[in-house]
This record gives sequence, C-alpha cells and structure tokens, in this order.
Amino acid sequence: MALHVEGLVAIVIFYIVILLVGIWAAWKNKKAGDMGGVDRSETIMVGGRDIGLFVGGFTMTGGMFFAKPMRSKGYITMLDPFQQLYGKRMGGLLFIPALMGEIFWSAAILSALGATLSVIVDININMSVVISALIAIFYTLVGGLYSVAYTDVVQLFCIFIGLWISVPFALSHPAVSDIGVTAVNKVYQRPWLGKIEASDIWMWIDNFCLLVLGGIPWQVYFQRVLSASSATYAQVLSFLAAFGCLVMAVPSVLIGAIGASTDWNRTSYGSLSPTEKEESDMILPIVLQYLCPPYISFFGLGAVSAAVMSSADSSILSASSMFARNIYQLSFRQLASDREIIWVMRITIFVFGALATSLALLTGTVYGLWYLSSDLVYVIIFPQLICVLFIKATNTYGSVAGYIFGLLLRIGGGEPYLRVPPFIYYPGWTQMKKVNHLTHEAEYYIRQRFPFKTVSMLASFLGNIAFSYLAKYLFESGKLLPKYDFLDGVVSKHSKEIMDKTTLMNSDNITLAEMFPVKSQLSTTLAGTFITKEELDDKETSPDSSNNQIN
Repeated sequence: MALHVEGLVAIVIFYIVILLVGIWAAWKNKKAGDMGGVDRSETIMVGGRDIGLFVGGFTMTGGMFFAKPMRSKGYITMLDPFQQLYGKRMGGLLFIPALMGEIFWSAAILSALGATLSVIVDININMSVVISALIAIFYTLVGGLYSVAYTDVVQLFCIFIGLWISVPFALSHPAVSDIGVTAVNKVYQRPWLGKIEASDIWMWIDNFCLLVLGGIPWQVYFQRVLSASSATYAQVLSFLAAFGCLVMAVPSVLIGAIGASTDWNRTSYGSLSPTEKEESDMILPIVLQYLCPPYISFFGLGAVSAAVMSSADSSILSASSMFARNIYQLSFRQLASDREIIWVMRITIFVFGALATSLALLTGTVYGLWYLSSDLVYVIIFPQLICVLFIKATNTYGSVAGYIFGLLLRIGGGEPYLRVPPFIYYPGWTQMKKVNHLTHEAEYYIRQRFPFKTVSMLASFLGNIAFSYLAKYLFESGKLLPKYDFLDGVVSKHSKEIMDKTTLMNSDNITLAEMFPVKSQLSTTLAGTFITKEELDDKETSPDSSNNQIN
C-alpha cells in the first residue's frame, strides 16, 4: 500500500488546528490565573471552576448522585474525600488502581490510533503514535484543563462530523447488503444482531453493571465535575454528556453493522472477513478504508484521531493531578508552594504521557491490562466512593478490608485476555476453546459465567461497612485501647496522619478551633480546599453561621 499524501496532509492540518486551540486555551488559562487570585495549580486542575455548560457538556461526554456532593464540598480531585476520611495512606492505596486505569486507557487508545493510521494512511505506527502523544502532552503541559477542555470541543465536533459523514457512503457501497436484513439473517457473515444465551445472562448483567457503574469513579470524569461553576451545573453537565454519549455511539454501531453486512470478496480487502482474519477490533478503519471514498475516509480518520487525543490528554492530566495533589502535596509536602506543585504536575504529565506511549508501542497486551485495571476501578474504588460520600460512619479499617476483599475476589477470577488463570472457580465456570482462523491453533481458557465482578464489588462495599462498624465498636466500647488505633481511623481522627489540620473529619463535632493553627506558608489551594459551607456542616446552614463556626 502506498503512502496517502492527501491523508497525511489532512492529519497535519488537523493536528495544527488542535495545537493552536490548545495554545490559545493555555493563554486564557494563564490570564485567568493572573486575574482570579487563585492558585494556578488549582486552575490547571479544575479550570478555575468556571467551565460553562457549552464547553463542559462537550468534555464530559451518575451525575444525579455523585456530581453534586463532590462539587458542593469544593474538592479538587476524586481522591480528596478518601484522604479526608480515610487518611493519606489509604488515599495512596486507592491512587494505584486509579492511576493504572488512566495510564492503561491512554496506552490502549494510542495503540488503536497507530493501527488506524497505518490502515488508512499507511504511515509508520510508531511515528504516528509518538507524534500524536507529543502534541497532546504539549498542550496539556502548557494549558492544563483549559487546553484539554477547549480542544475537546473541537475534537468532538470532528468526531461527530467525521463518523456521521462516513456512514451513508459506506452503506451505499455495492458490496454492502441491507443491514436490516443482515441483522437477523446470514448473508455473507453471521447476523450482526446477536442473542444472549440463557447460560450467559448473568455474565452479561455483570458486564452491564461494570460499564454503567464502573465508569463513574474516574478522575477524568470528576475533573470536569469539579471544574463546573456550581454543583447544579455539574449535574446538568453530566446529563448533557450522557445524551452526547448516546448520539456519538450511533455511527459506531452502524459502522459495525456495515462491516458484518459486507461481501469482502468484492473489495480489495480480500476474500476473508475481518472476523476470520482476527481483525474485527479494527472494523472502523477497515470500513473507512475499503468502503468509503478516500476523501471521506480522511474525515473519518480525523474523527478517530480526535477521539484518541481527546481521551489521552484528559487521562494524562487526571493522573498527574492526582499525583501532584494527593500524593506529593497532601502526603509529603504540605507546605509546597503553588509554583512547586505546578512543576510537579508538568513533570508527571510528561512522565505519565511517556509511560502511556511506551506501553502503546512495546506492550502487546495493553488492552488486557486496561480491562483488568478498569475492573479494579469498579470493584475497589466505586464501593469506596459510595461509602466515603454517603456512609460517614466508615473508617480506614473498613476501607482497607474492602480494598483487600475486592482485590482478591477479582484477581481470583482470572483474566483470559492476559492469560492469567483463575485461582477461584466461581459457580458455572466452563473451559472454552478458541481457534485462530489463520494458524488454526487452539487455545483454552476459563470463562466465569458467574457475575463475580459485581459480587466482588458488593463484597468490597459490605466489607467496608462491616469492618468500619466493628472497629468503631471495639474502640469506643473500650475493648481495644486507643493506642492500638494504629491507622488513626477511630480514636485518633485529630492526629497528624489525616492529611493536614485544615481537613474536617466530622463536621458535627469538630470545628476549626479545635485544630492546630494552619501555618501562613500553606498554599491557598491546600488551606482552602475543604473550608466550605458544605464541608463545615452537611445540613443546611446560613453563610453567617458558617462564618461564625470558622471564627
């Protein structure tokens, strides 16, 4: 296949536009930081909390229950409430699956971009991945959330136009049959509208819950929630984004149906279908390349590039924000200056971006790593998020127990994509055989039909509650002496372990007057994070009463 010069030019133009938008947003960010009187590090992380409905709706594509409490309490990252209630060490443990999810997701989509560019433009995969990652890293470095949010607007417009404009051309190709007919009848391939076997229904329910609930506890989502100008805006943005996700998903479904309705022998792709060539995961670029005119396929390529850069920059910024604030600042350097935090963020943006790029280029199982890490986010972080926001009686001991339960039960189920065998065989397990259509080699793996992921999540949730109440009973009843509260989870909530003295552990019985004075060198970001009306009193109070409580 020869190099497509037109496609290369189109990609270069697209990248230049994205870069210019990112630089403009970075300038806007700097101007806002200089005039707003707030720390620039906070502006980089949450965009000065002035992301409006238009920009926010395009960047956030659960808000009913989670957006309002997170935004109303003035948190800066998703991990803030965990460190506030469970302490810095538990926050560090929860940072691990959150970081894995963001990095592996960035690597997976960068790998997909490289494969797409190689199919349509026929350029070197490594070069395309590196260039795309460098551009995303650069404007994220200089502009933070402002650059990410404003480039997201351009990128999502490109996704919408690029994919929808490709659909009618692919449908009208002579090799494509009526997708309404092929949905239920075998024409060239199996019907694309499948059915759920009775024995697999619980597995489907398990994956459904994973997709719906496991997509909530991600910093990349809460970064946009926390950047909204108010809690109400945060909820509205979430609903708008949910609608946007549905609209964006339609062309992808249609393109998949088109691929399953095509007589590939009548195209230059070859006689075997993508499924038979083990290339079904590449159906989007294949349809664009072989069923659409070249100029249309370049629009589609722009859509894919936009989608990848939109996700990669957000994930990298999310990971660096959590590290700079929750690990570096709150755990080790409480007196760090705003300038120091900004430089830590810049360094980690580059490091995490380079790590994701390296994984995309060097690791063949990056998708499997992301599948496993996303499962851990669902199994470990989601139940902890429910507890920390809505069940105030939970403590560090319950959090540790829930973490361990969820981790062991999920890892115990194995991961076929990574060829990790299970050591827990759940009810209904069966051995499956997979044959490669090209090499005819057989591979055996264990399929867990039991909904063990959701059960692991529920075990983590219930374990957190049970062990929290158990620890609370043992210490408060005197059965265990206060000196044994080594995690500072029940008796020692005033201890230095719980982040810093500006953090309120229980608004009903702890006021700022009871805490050690905050040193003047403390950055305004750290000192002001949790000193809000909502944090001082979960109940409705007037601004005057809140001010009196502070004084």
